[in-house]
Amino acid sequence: MELWFNEYHSADMKFSFRVRRQLFSEYSNFQHIQVLDSYEFGRVLVMDGFIMLTEKDEFMYHEMVTHVPMAVHPSAKRVLVIGGGDGGTLRELCRYPELSEIVLVEIDPVVVDVARKYLPTLAVSFDDPRVTILHEDGLRYVRRVQDAFDLIIVDSTDPFGPGESLFTREFYGNCLHALKEDGILVNQHEGPYYREDAEEAAAIYKKTTSIFPVAKVYQAHIPTYPAGHWLFGFMSKRYHPLCDLDAERWEARGLETRYYNTSLHQGAFALPTFVERLLEKGEILDDVFLRTVDERIWPKDNDEDDHDD
Repeated sequence: MELWFNEYHSADMKFSFRVRRQLFSEYSNFQHIQVLDSYEFGRVLVMDGFIMLTEKDEFMYHEMVTHVPMAVHPSAKRVLVIGGGDGGTLRELCRYPELSEIVLVEIDPVVVDVARKYLPTLAVSFDDPRVTILHEDGLRYVRRVQDAFDLIIVDSTDPFGPGESLFTREFYGNCLHALKEDGILVNQHEGPYYREDAEEAAAIYKKTTSIFPVAKVYQAHIPTYPAGHWLFGFMSKRYHPLCDLDAERWEARGLETRYYNTSLHQGAFALPTFVERLLEKGEILDDVFLRTVDERIWPKDNDEDDHDD
């Protein structure tokens, strides 16, 4: 008997992959956490029925959420990661020797424990001496922090359950105050294709553009995320993600990456027109499609011919 995992991206669309076996399943105090061993994607971390990452494509997400801001900020020393209990963002950050302190605020300790046991290719930096792990709510943490971090990376789940508070205006405002004068905030910005994701992406953009002097959106291809198309937000008090990109400095580090490079960095901010319209006007793609379909005029004779057949 074959075992398949299904994730619904909309009421009419689901993503499926075949599973060898379930390695872990437990309800923590916050969410249902599963680790599945799949044929196509290796081990898959699932929370509340949604794919968080797979071993095969996680590098695409973690490289883009980390190296984009690090290639822009000229002298980052202190970094805050909110969420990120799987360890992938920490792994990429710990490749930068100039970072002196990395604080990981992950509300659910079970996520870290699961990563340590079942996701060894991600959980390689939890014991780095520069890393401090705190198990508390990210919103409450940033409320009490002022002018402390050069970079904040919000590596959160989608806006439900424990991640819901990390998509509020209050949270983004607190992040602004938690950053130093030239700080950068990067977050996962949801997807632009399916309705619920797209509505949240537009809402995030509206909130952040009203708070940060610089607020831009960039994109990456992640096959196991809805539509394979995912957005990230880049916010700063000072730095522009393109004008202040120092490609020569980043390339001189000699970091080996599988997705990120400085040419891709520049191209990632060139958004498709439908994404620009979503962010600027709140125009949802399926609304446009359905309206177009409704406006088609089909000759009545065609219907009559169909009945005759």
